[in-house]
Amino acid sequence: MDSKQQDFYQNLRLKIANYLDKKDFAYGDILLLAPDFFHLLIKLSLDNRVETRKKVKLAFAITYFFSPIDLLPEMILGPIGYLDDIALAAYVLNDFVNNNDSDLLYEHWAGQSDVLASIQNVLTMANQFLGEGLWKRVKNKIGAKF
Repeated sequence: MDSKQQDFYQNLRLKIANYLDKKDFAYGDILLLAPDFFHLLIKLSLDNRVETRKKVKLAFAITYFFSPIDLLPEMILGPIGYLDDIALAAYVLNDFVNNNDSDLLYEHWAGQSDVLASIQNVLTMANQFLGEGLWKRVKNKIGAKF
């Protein structure tokens, strides 16, 4: 990870941790996955073993983290705005699970929890923390692009 990416990772972790210290948020454990998912997206996008088609999806998910224009804008909602970014990242990362590339996920995972359980948890909970309509829009966003 270059210094710009490392700074984003560290700043995002600090921003979310500070937010959760002040708020009692039901999906705090999911919010804390944002920096770990972002890190994993970056590492996978730089891995030569990952096929180009998947790298394009990874790049889209990385860009979505930085984009000021998304379904839940962080500039307005604060860290809660990362919930759609996390869901989109899990949706993209699930492609690795479905294609038996889980070893790459484990190799690059920097999080404390199990990477496969984290992805599955986000995908299972997305309807609850985003709402069914918004979750469909997130999935359609990636489906329309690829």
